[in-house]
Amino acid sequence: MGAVTVAGGLRRVVATRYVLPLREGGSLPGLLEADDLGTYVVKFTGAGQGRKALVAEVIAAGLARALGLRVPELVVVELDPELARAEPDAEIQDLLRASPGPNLGVDYLPGSLGLDPAADEVDPAEAATVVWFDALVDNVDRSWRNPNLLRWHGRTWLIDHGAALWFHHDWRGRDRAAGRRYSQVAEHVLLGAAGPLPEADAALAPRVTPAVLEAAVAAVPDAWLAGEPGFDGVADLRAAYAGVLTDRLGRRDAWVPPLEEARRAAPRTRGRGR
Repeated sequence: MGAVTVAGGLRRVVATRYVLPLREGGSLPGLLEADDLGTYVVKFTGAGQGRKALVAEVIAAGLARALGLRVPELVVVELDPELARAEPDAEIQDLLRASPGPNLGVDYLPGSLGLDPAADEVDPAEAATVVWFDALVDNVDRSWRNPNLLRWHGRTWLIDHGAALWFHHDWRGRDRAAGRRYSQVAEHVLLGAAGPLPEADAALAPRVTPAVLEAAVAAVPDAWLAGEPGFDGVADLRAAYAGVLTDRLGRRDAWVPPLEEARRAAPRTRGRGR
């Protein structure tokens, strides 16, 4: 059976074999093979972080690509819990049985290495784009402790955005998201390599159009959005995601200047001045 496309644009594949766990991830993602002969890092709906981490991954990836950043292809991985029968590890068995149906697959980049900005040169414009993007989606997981950046075929790839979009963990406070400062900027792994953030803002903001936001939100499978308390169905919830991000774009005066202040105060790394 070959891969097919599902509503919203993500391909759907069917998991055929669980290869190994990736225990460096807090939610125990796993490396799986699928019926399209591809290998994917799979993040499971039954993991502790739940469906919202997968929603954040999909929306953030769509926005990153619109800004010219590289993110591995995301697919929907259909999982039959019967795969758990072949696993000797009880923890993995439980996770597979708790994750029937659609899960998130991230294309595996064989031979990729973690990027080290202290040693690897990074283009200042690209570094500024990453900082601005992470501030837009409020991604709290791109620090020196956990860069979530890979070097593959000489290029930088972004991974692991499940910690972005903090507002969807408490929709009652979404009005505060528009002007919220990016609290993690001082710890951002690429801050010292970044070019001027006001210049990046002027170039990047016009690229996040209503159509881009709509497409990014539309790519999320319905199953990961259904049943959210306080919303009148999936369409209402999709509109809420797009609305918060639209409002945040409209309040860049509140969060872009602090980015530049932090950049000017940050120690320089190899990317600066290229």
